[in-house]
Amino acid sequence: MAETKEAAEKVATATKKTASKAKSAADTGVYAFTDAGQTAFKEGFERSAAAFGEMSEYSKGNLDAVIASFTAATQGAEKINSSVSAYAKKSMEDGMEAAKSMASVKSIQEAIEMQADFYKSALDSYMAEMAKTADMAAAAMKDAWKPINDRAVVAMDQLQAAGR
Repeated sequence: MAETKEAAEKVATATKKTASKAKSAADTGVYAFTDAGQTAFKEGFERSAAAFGEMSEYSKGNLDAVIASFTAATQGAEKINSSVSAYAKKSMEDGMEAAKSMASVKSIQEAIEMQADFYKSALDSYMAEMAKTADMAAAAMKDAWKPINDRAVVAMDQLQAAGR
């Protein structure tokens, strides 16, 4: 019987050691799994935060481009408006001057010649002003689209970089 008791104690001791080792291994596995999960979560969160920061920066660049575009368009419109107003004022003054000159004519022939010269001058002035205004409008459109075009280039560069 003493042998059976001894054998039982040995089995109990061996079982306790095996259980202790199994518990230690399980604890180590759980801790390793937990640490790996925390590390993966942390890395994923950091990548997401970085991507959000990049997206935010990109969106800010887009907003800045839109503001710059509207600013350029507004400045172009102001230049055109100023030029057209100056032309209208000068045209009105030239018309008044022509009317005063017409009052002092001495013959119908002189009036016809004066009127023909005025109309030719007015037409030449009008054509020059329209060419100038068209050039100003083209420049304003080019300036207004430049910031948007620059952002499109940035977007294409980022897409190409992401595709590599």
